[in-house]
Amino acid sequence: MTDPIPTDLLEDFLQSSGAESGDFDLNGQFDLLAAFQKRPLNINRCDEADLRELGLLNDIQINNLMQYRNVAGPFLALYELQVIPGFDLPLIRRILPYLSTGGDLDDFQASLLEMISDGRNEAQLRWSRVLEEQAGYAQPESAQSYLGDPNQLFLRWRHTYYNRLSLGITAEKDRGEAFFKGNNSKGFDFYSAHFFLNNYRKKLKSLALGDFNASFGQGLILFSGFSTGKSAYSTLVKRNARNLRPYASANEANYLRGAGITYALNSNLDLTAFFSSRLRDGNLTGLDTLDEEVANFSSFIDAGFHRTAREIEDKNSVRQNLSGLSFQYQNRGYRLGLNSVYHRFDKALILTPQPYNRFFFQGQSLFNTSLDYSARWGNVNAFGETAWSDNGAVASINGLLMTLDRRVDAALVYRHYPRNYQALGASAFGETDGGRNEEGLYMGLELRPRTGWTVNAYYDVWRHPWLRFQADAPSRGTEWRLRLTYEKRRRMRAFVELRQENKEENAFENAGAYNFLTPTRLVQLRTYVSNQVSKALELRTRADWGYWDDGVGPQEFGFAVVQDVMVHPIGFPLSFSTRFALFDTDSYNVRFYYYENDLLNTFSIPPYYNRGSRFYLNLRYRPVSALTIEARFAQTFWSNQTEIGTGLEAINGQVRTQVSAQVKYVF
Repeated sequence: MTDPIPTDLLEDFLQSSGAESGDFDLNGQFDLLAAFQKRPLNINRCDEADLRELGLLNDIQINNLMQYRNVAGPFLALYELQVIPGFDLPLIRRILPYLSTGGDLDDFQASLLEMISDGRNEAQLRWSRVLEEQAGYAQPESAQSYLGDPNQLFLRWRHTYYNRLSLGITAEKDRGEAFFKGNNSKGFDFYSAHFFLNNYRKKLKSLALGDFNASFGQGLILFSGFSTGKSAYSTLVKRNARNLRPYASANEANYLRGAGITYALNSNLDLTAFFSSRLRDGNLTGLDTLDEEVANFSSFIDAGFHRTAREIEDKNSVRQNLSGLSFQYQNRGYRLGLNSVYHRFDKALILTPQPYNRFFFQGQSLFNTSLDYSARWGNVNAFGETAWSDNGAVASINGLLMTLDRRVDAALVYRHYPRNYQALGASAFGETDGGRNEEGLYMGLELRPRTGWTVNAYYDVWRHPWLRFQADAPSRGTEWRLRLTYEKRRRMRAFVELRQENKEENAFENAGAYNFLTPTRLVQLRTYVSNQVSKALELRTRADWGYWDDGVGPQEFGFAVVQDVMVHPIGFPLSFSTRFALFDTDSYNVRFYYYENDLLNTFSIPPYYNRGSRFYLNLRYRPVSALTIEARFAQTFWSNQTEIGTGLEAINGQVRTQVSAQVKYVF
């Protein structure tokens, strides 16, 4: 099945965020593609939201498809897509299994009882652990040790009826958490349940009960789930998500719990409303001397770990109530939205004072409102959002997506996020997350000079008018990227890419009493070749080289070479994928992120840095179509380290080995 999100986007997201691993849950998109594969989407009757939900087309392609249909009328065959700018043969082959010119989901109606009785059930059990002993388990009697065993468990049951109905239960226990004992006497540490209806009736477009996600506009006041940033897909810059979506992940931070509805007031106007009330982990501070209860908290804790007494103390310590309301007007390629969200906590958020967080939100309540728009004129799509926080600050993002020629697409995005703009659920396009303290201009270009050849490029320039973490003065930066890709039908894909990022940060090697800014530069060169040797064998080779320089200390260099082998024998129930990688970098500053094939519906993207090697082997056995059994072995060796990790995660040695297994049954 086609990857629901290109692996490059995930790598770029983690590269910019500095995260060690991904918290995104791709299960929903995998399931959605499976539903569209069984009952393809009718491109003669679908709207822009349906095409975005598919997840395989960018906004320029969607815009061009809608414009062509408006001018030329209904499609007679799917290969008619070839005449639309931006639709080449590799893309058309990729989306063919999920599209049709008739027989769409809109052609049938089913009652709720039929959806429940005739749908698809999936049960999934996953286990994982690190084989080497970590410091958190070495002295179980210590008050600082982990209170549970090193096994990680994930359990999920989900029932779906195409993309119309989703209901399920998810449970997870992280490594080090107690299981059927201590603070988790009822078993797992985290439970989630959801019920979600989509396009159930003409008026009732969405109904969410239990856990769900919500997003408005371009992410200036609320956006949950995976959102793209700067990447090699240089024109993929517009936020697109349905206002309400089902939630079936084990991420313990990024969800809402309550109820939501999207209702069509008339043929052009939709109303979305939701309310959520849930407990969140927080770092508790301050004591109310009258009732001796904790009155404040200094930050949210989103990791979701409850392994030690201290982590358990902070578990579910803050109640957050969140309500939202959105009116969306849509007519002939024009869309206008009026959105608002209101946050309320049972304790006051009082930050630990730092110069960089002077303008961050503090208190017990926050109100945001925004106006977002999207307008299509021919092959041009204008979009944007302007938002207000209740302290009077105004933030705005505006962009253009353009098809300049059948072989040329362009994107232009200007963003202005004041230092005092406050929004707790924001995830807008930019260099930094949170939609604050940034002003910038992004320019992206995609060229298709000849069949099979694509050139992607972007240039971004920005400034931060106030201090940031690890930047004790206003700062600025630039970034550019150039990628040349060649794709030969379904057999071969190759690219070469050069990327450079310049930004100002505190000098690391500073002997003075005060921090000062220094310009840093990161340069990375990537090459990639994938070769479909046969229907059963695919080879992928990638090599990266880069360096980092801050103008104060010595330059730091690094390289990595990765070889993947994927074997899927035709007509044989056993398949496997494996990787061997060598890497050598002077420090974490020159790290390389690589997407790794993992167990079904999961992924990992660890950073490769320092000096060493990495190997993994995935086995998948499918004796019958309904049953899939998988196992994974992954090991990293660092030749220049005697201890791996820090704190309670530390391993005394040079090797870290993780084993996993999963059983998935569909009925």
